[in-house]
Amino acid sequence: MTDLRPIATEMGVDAAWQEHGGSFWLNPESLDVRRMAERMNAHDARFVTITALELPEGGGIRLDYHWDVGGTLATVSTLAENGAVASIYDLCEAADWIEREIHEYFAIEFTGRDCAPLLLRSDVAPGVLLHKEDE
Repeated sequence: MTDLRPIATEMGVDAAWQEHGGSFWLNPESLDVRRMAERMNAHDARFVTITALELPEGGGIRLDYHWDVGGTLATVSTLAENGAVASIYDLCEAADWIEREIHEYFAIEFTGRDCAPLLLRSDVAPGVLLHKEDE
């Protein structure tokens, strides 16, 4: 198993990795996702995907960044502050499709890039998977 502690330190995160469900999870209070991607790249980590989850009661959208670090699955979580998070596409081309998909489904803006439509028609507003109150 790969020692993930140095990666957290290099990301400037003061939190411990917790093993759960076959992955090691890092849930910092705040996260610079670009610095995370840079540090993961420096450790030859392979980007796997990002999962998005709408939190209950208006808690926002949680993004979980999944990486393979030498055969160890590492997941780093953050909240999309005000519906936006920095793009890592220019640091990790494999993030292209999933950033655009999350933009369409959850209306998250990935700053620093254009999220051209993937599956939705251009006349459909992003956020089709968000819970909407009955009017």
